[in-house]
Amino acid sequence: MRITRIWADEAGVSHFDDIDIELEPVDFAPPAPPFDLSAPMAAERLVLFEFPVGWFGDWHPAPQRQLYFNLGGRLEVEVGDGEVRHFGPGDVVLLEDVMGTGHVTRAMGEAQSSGAFVQLPEEQA
Repeated sequence: MRITRIWADEAGVSHFDDIDIELEPVDFAPPAPPFDLSAPMAAERLVLFEFPVGWFGDWHPAPQRQLYFNLGGRLEVEVGDGEVRHFGPGDVVLLEDVMGTGHVTRAMGEAQSSGAFVQLPEEQA
């Protein structure tokens, strides 16, 4: 499974990467048939949210390492090196730009944006 990663270099400038999460067939919920699953990841908490139409978050770092799951609406994110990407329902982003200038987030379109942040422990790679 391919997801997007936002990270900061030693100078505090944020960047995008695409990373692949390895999935293996697992008999997870018998008697349902096996399906592809990642290795378990430790999580600290889950936070659900909604951004109103037109919401704008100027330059900010992520408050901690977290996975962002887009559940509805569209977001535009700009990182420190100038690259801009758009995220919609089903997109997953690993936010690791916890230092430096961070990124800019804009809610796009005519509908509110909703999602979930799964906050991760610092020591997890």
